[in-house]
Amino acid sequence: MAALHITDIEAAINYWRARRPASADFALAAPTRALAEVYARLVLQHLAEIDEFAVPDAALRAWLAWYDSTPDTPCIAICSTSQGDALCKGCGRTFAEVQHWTALRPAEKRQIWRRITLLATAWRFNKYAERALKAPPFQ
Repeated sequence: MAALHITDIEAAINYWRARRPASADFALAAPTRALAEVYARLVLQHLAEIDEFAVPDAALRAWLAWYDSTPDTPCIAICSTSQGDALCKGCGRTFAEVQHWTALRPAEKRQIWRRITLLATAWRFNKYAERALKAPPFQ
């Protein structure tokens, strides 16, 4: 099961708030409202994530629009899995994650992004962080 993490829901809300600010009467735009409902449900239930298939269609579409604005892959073109490492020193993904990346769903990719970001041991997050910022997104 892939899940959407509350931090990604929040990032998507902020993405939409910047693109479609609340109206003069403080009404939220439809994508922001849809995501806010999911966010509120997570907060009220003290949950950190929600199954991607339990997210209402409007909220999922809004989340996917935000997702499309993020880098697709953590790759910084320094791959050590091809030399036999279990985890890539460059991006922090496993060999299977690197190999099957293009077949993964957006929620699955975000779970991997979250794990490697929290670990922050890959060169992408330290030794070559500036390179990762300048690298064009891979598709």
